[in-house]
Formats: sequence, C-alpha cells, structure tokens
Amino acid sequence: MADTAKPVKKPSPVKNGYLILYNAVSAILWLTVLGRVVGVNLTNSPQQVYPVVGEFCKWTQTLAGMEVLHSLLGIVRAPFFTTFMQVFSRYAIVWGVTGLFPELALGRGSGDSYSSLAYSTMLWAWATTEIIRYSYFALSLVSGGKPPYALHWLRYHAFFILYPVGISSEAYLIWRAVEPAKAAVSPLYSTVLFGYVALVYPPCKSDSNSHGLLVTGKWG
Repeated sequence: MADTAKPVKKPSPVKNGYLILYNAVSAILWLTVLGRVVGVNLTNSPQQVYPVVGEFCKWTQTLAGMEVLHSLLGIVRAPFFTTFMQVFSRYAIVWGVTGLFPELALGRGSGDSYSSLAYSTMLWAWATTEIIRYSYFALSLVSGGKPPYALHWLRYHAFFILYPVGISSEAYLIWRAVEPAKAAVSPLYSTVLFGYVALVYPPCKSDSNSHGLLVTGKWG
C-alpha cells in the first residue's frame, strides 16, 4: 500500500528568525521593566515607579500589538480573538487609565498609596509573565520545540500566582479612575470604566487569560 501520509511542512527560516528576534527583544524589554520596578521599590517607594518606568512600559506594551497582527496574518497559530482581548485589556490600562491619569500610579490627587502600590504589583505581574512567555517561545524556536524544563513548568504554573495579583491590581486602578474620568474626560467615559471593571472586565479577563495561557503563542 502506498504511503499517503502528508509530508511535514518545514518552518520558514525567515519566519523563525523573525519570531526568535521578536520574542527575544520582547523578553529583554520586559526584563528591563521588571528590573526598574524592583529596583525603585527597593531603593525608594512605589510612588517613584511611574516616573522611572511608566513611559517605557507603555511603549513596551504597545509593541505587543504586533501579536494581533501575527495572529491575523497567520504568522502564529494563536486564536485571533483571545490575542486581541489580551492586548486590548493591557492597552486600556496603559493608554486609557494610567496614561490619562498618571496621578493614580503616582499616589497623588485622585490616587492614593494603594493605587501606586497596585501599579507596582501590576507591572511586576505583567513583566514576570511576559519574561517567562517570551523566553519560552524564543527558546522553543531555537531548540526545535524543547525549551528548558524550568521555563515549561513556569509557563503553566506561575499563572496561578501572577494572574490574581495582576487582575486585582488592574481592577483597582480602573476603579480609581472612574471618579477623575468624569471631569477630566467625560461622564460617559467614567460610566464606561465603571461598567468595564464591574461587569465586563472580570469574566473577560478570566476567559482570555486562563485560556490564553494554554493556547496563545503556538508559533507556527
């Protein structure tokens, strides 16, 4: 009987090279964020984190918009909707909350000591998650799908600590933004933020992050 098995399609060296570079650069950028957050908290206070890392983190996170494009173009096998929701939820924070109301991260004005601490813990959770994720992808591509066991373990277990820390920090910052948004932007925007954090945010984040941890980033 003739062998009818389909030949395995070899990955494109150009695509692999690009994805290795993208993931390696992203891991380094988030490592920089983590280093600055930890360093500032050890030597100063959470109120000083935003001036040191706020803009850098905003643009580092903005770079992750490339992942939506990767999914859309079929460069990776990550589900488009899950990827979009993950990226959008982060954009909402760095552009629509702390970007518009930096006093929350600074712990001044409409912010408080808890909001500045929440900003630090949020960035700690984000950065740690992304360092693990991007390093895992980069080393998987380099090693032919055999990343170090420690990274594999962290990829599927660190989530249980990082997720509750991250989402609770994000939710608190959004909640604190509801009141200043009325005067600084519009009552409608304030209502949108309230509805987002109270009704949409928890179930959306739970689904996109728990599911996304397991399925996004299946680099093709």
